[in-house]
Amino acid sequence: MTIATNFVYNIVVARFLGPKGFGQATVVYTLLTLLSAVMLSLQIVSSKVVAQQSTLEGKAAVYRAYHRTAWALGLVVALALLFFRGSISDYLNLQDSALVALLAIGVGFYIPLGPRRGYVQGTYGFRGLALNLVLEGAVRLLGSYLLIVAGFGVRGVIAANAAAVIAAYFAIPPRLVGQARNPLHFSYAFRETVQAVVFYAGQMLIGNCGIVMVNHFFAGHEAGIYAAVAMVGRVIFTMTSAVVNTTFPLVAGTNKEDRRDLRVIATSLLLVLGSGAGLAIALCVTPPWVWTHLFGSGFAVAGRYNLSYLLALYGLAIVIYSLSAVIITFEMSYKIANTSLVQLAFSVVLIGGIDCFHSSLREVILVQLLLMAVLFVMVAVPFLVNSLTGSDEVPMMLSCRPVRLLRRVSEDEAIAEFLKSDFATPVFKNYQETLGPIVTAPDLGNPEENAARRALFFLRHLALWKEIPPRTEWYEATLNQDELHSIRVFPRAQWRKLARGNFAVTTVTERLDDYRQILDSAFISKIDAIGKDFLREDVDFGAVILIGISETEPLTILDGNHRLVAALLTSPHRLHKLRFLCGISPRMRECCWYNTNLPNLFRYGRNMVAHTWRDPEAELARVLKDSPPLRRAEA
Repeated sequence: MTIATNFVYNIVVARFLGPKGFGQATVVYTLLTLLSAVMLSLQIVSSKVVAQQSTLEGKAAVYRAYHRTAWALGLVVALALLFFRGSISDYLNLQDSALVALLAIGVGFYIPLGPRRGYVQGTYGFRGLALNLVLEGAVRLLGSYLLIVAGFGVRGVIAANAAAVIAAYFAIPPRLVGQARNPLHFSYAFRETVQAVVFYAGQMLIGNCGIVMVNHFFAGHEAGIYAAVAMVGRVIFTMTSAVVNTTFPLVAGTNKEDRRDLRVIATSLLLVLGSGAGLAIALCVTPPWVWTHLFGSGFAVAGRYNLSYLLALYGLAIVIYSLSAVIITFEMSYKIANTSLVQLAFSVVLIGGIDCFHSSLREVILVQLLLMAVLFVMVAVPFLVNSLTGSDEVPMMLSCRPVRLLRRVSEDEAIAEFLKSDFATPVFKNYQETLGPIVTAPDLGNPEENAARRALFFLRHLALWKEIPPRTEWYEATLNQDELHSIRVFPRAQWRKLARGNFAVTTVTERLDDYRQILDSAFISKIDAIGKDFLREDVDFGAVILIGISETEPLTILDGNHRLVAALLTSPHRLHKLRFLCGISPRMRECCWYNTNLPNLFRYGRNMVAHTWRDPEAELARVLKDSPPLRRAEA
């Protein structure tokens, strides 16, 4: 919705004001965008530290501190714009210095808007944040149209932009609870703020220095053409910002274990790449007459490098930069990221590059495309290397002994126990009557039954089981209840939402009551039902399956999350009612279920492709035909 509103806004302003007026309005609005480095810095830092607070009082205290700081900065910047409005107007070739004065009014509210949005973002109020962005865009669009029609021209557009910021500020008052002392140490808050300012200063310079410099070097008509081209970049970058605004506070609120799950960053990158690349391709194939129809005949560009070409080229540059921005902000969410300094350095190089090479609009865009590609390589390669060589995905613990191994068991027994606990799922519906006896009462000494159970098990769990390292040794084990924190739940589905990065079964169990409101009702009902059954003496729960490197290192639950958590919630002194099987292998770090990192995920993807040719149902039918395991059931 925000993207569409901004797109329509640019079209309306371009059609009514023409290239020259559109260029004037865009460059003044670009000053606001450049100053948003301060606003967005306060927003992203406040969202991070608000998300990290465990109490509502702490969140409110953090917000109040940043909000007061934002108002002080907003007034200082607004007064500076008013004082230097003449010099700014001369450099940008503006015909009316009042445009800068109107901008100053908006800036006074724009910077304090940052902590307000940051508080909403840090408390996961993404819907409220989105509605506020939509409101700002709607007021900007409607106000600009009405004031242009009323004859105020460029002044009306800038006034509408200021009004949109003020409306957005008053429309999103935070709901604060109680009074508390600010929990942040000054040095920590200062480092976080400086990091954010460095990042957004670089980001705003990269995204907007082209408009300012083109307005300085080129005539009004060409500056207007470039403003239209840059507008598309803002549309693409708006989509990127939506991804960042969602993932940043979620990652900030987790710990190292959850952040090492590269599916989070991979999903963000794929969303940016897919949406941005699709838009860039669409721009490339769009006939030039479409743009002149939308913006007006004054935006026609003759020759080989027409408006569609320039739009597609600039869109590609923004997509490449957006990928870099996702990686940088991902790192910023949990540490002081040096890559933000690299980005700032590149923004300075970009200004120098445009200053040296600006013989045409195409050359200006090519400079940006080249430098954005180099920036992406410089931020992506270290991140990738760190992910590939990281060795601390699974926390090491001194004197860790979560289980005691009792006796060796066969892999066939581990599969039989896993299948027994899973047999009621719909996947096995067609086999529950005919093959039920060999599942519920397995004869582990019967090779035909073992083969049938393995084939049946692979109907659902082929990909899962094939990630277990070859020659894994299986044991029956007993729990050491003093070391339960060394056992982790399997990180999937609702467990990820509940764990928030700490997958220790003890932590997950403690959080269950606090997070019931954000969890799926079926998930909660299942745990409650198992808990009630656990109090009965006549229920066979099957075995909980664990995997690990050794009995003296952390273990992960491969099957049995619900049962173990329900037992700990209901009656932890009855854990002896559960049976535990443990798969041990020195190569277990290569298993993505135990240790999620980039090499293991790549190996899993490769194996998934390799197994696509296998048809588990056909294999099961062949096993049943060659060695019918139904003799005991029929007898």
